[in-house]
Amino acid sequence: MSDRIPMTRTGYDKIKAELYDLENEKMPEIEKRIGAARSEGDLSENAEYHGARESQGLLQAKINLLKSKLASAELVDPATMPKDKVAFGATVVVKDLDFGDTEEFTLVGAGEEDYDVGKILVTSPLAQGLLGKKKGEKAEIEVPAGVNRFQIVDIRYE
Repeated sequence: MSDRIPMTRTGYDKIKAELYDLENEKMPEIEKRIGAARSEGDLSENAEYHGARESQGLLQAKINLLKSKLASAELVDPATMPKDKVAFGATVVVKDLDFGDTEEFTLVGAGEEDYDVGKILVTSPLAQGLLGKKKGEKAEIEVPAGVNRFQIVDIRYE
């Protein structure tokens, strides 16, 4: 498993924009709140000060996470991926072999995941279990609840 995080230019730019907003908009706002709360005097019982300091810590953690994602980003152009098997950027239609229903997943990079519409991270266990499979092939993927058994019905690249 490499430390690289595959993502498209779109996902990379989205994370970069969020990082910029956090560092240049949100962090200065929190620093102002801390300054204002400090000027109130006694910090030991100053709930606003402690709340602002906690927010600052959480925000810094998120900034560090986003910087880490960008630092290990591997930009991938889905147009260069093989079209006959499941790869980064693919939309995969699978049939659940235990329940008979079909599901659709699009394998995306960091910054583009949206589980409500089936956009799953290519690094997720489910996506990893589908990678490299061709139409008609079966995939058995271990998940916390057991094993998902799928058959690949279709592979599309938008």
